[in-house]
Amino acid sequence: MRGISLAMGVALVLGMGSARAGELTVSAAASLVDAFGEITTAYEREHPGTTVHLNTAASGVLLQQIRNGAPVDVFASADAFTMDEAAKAGLIDPAQRHVFARNTLVVVVPPAASAPPKNMQDLTGATVKRIAIGNPQTVPAGRYAKSALDAATLWTALSPKLITTQNVRQALDYVARGEVDAGFVYGSDASTLKQRVRTAFRVPLTQPIDYPIAPVARSANAAEASAFITYVRASAAQAILRRYGFSGVETP
Repeated sequence: MRGISLAMGVALVLGMGSARAGELTVSAAASLVDAFGEITTAYEREHPGTTVHLNTAASGVLLQQIRNGAPVDVFASADAFTMDEAAKAGLIDPAQRHVFARNTLVVVVPPAASAPPKNMQDLTGATVKRIAIGNPQTVPAGRYAKSALDAATLWTALSPKLITTQNVRQALDYVARGEVDAGFVYGSDASTLKQRVRTAFRVPLTQPIDYPIAPVARSANAAEASAFITYVRASAAQAILRRYGFSGVETP
């Protein structure tokens, strides 16, 4: 598996030339970087001759890359809203859109936090001075967090404390490095750094955190894209997702 960093997203937008046989580009939400890293490696092992290029970033950033003509074959988003936007723009094949994983939203704190918050209201306390949150405009985790803060009528009160990040993993890193007092991240993210962050509480949400996947409509590797999506929904990949803290949604 050959990874593609966020910085290389520019290369995707500028174009990587015509798609070559046996090559597949998968754009996946930043929270999937570890799980999809293992899944793409397993897929390559089971499909000799196929190379999967994995491009990870905030879901909104990935959508913008696809809008701008990036040669992507498969899009995996961290929320239904972003995939809905892709569908409205005719960028994906809606007939092959599937939810393949689910997640939770949590607030994490540095391990040394002496009085970690126990609920949303506690975030207003004096001991919590800086809170990392994904940019709600482009980061699904940030959008979920804002929704929860709005529901608790805390968005305005907490806005001066909020430090926006480019993706959910950046929010996680800020907490792990002790640069903020708390951060909104996915439960799967928190599980990857158990020695460096502590989960303070689970954030109450009114909607589930579903991860949809779909082939990009203009993919030059439609058959391979479909095969990869089938693989992600099957038992081997679902087991990998569960190991990384996601709730699997196996093919019926």
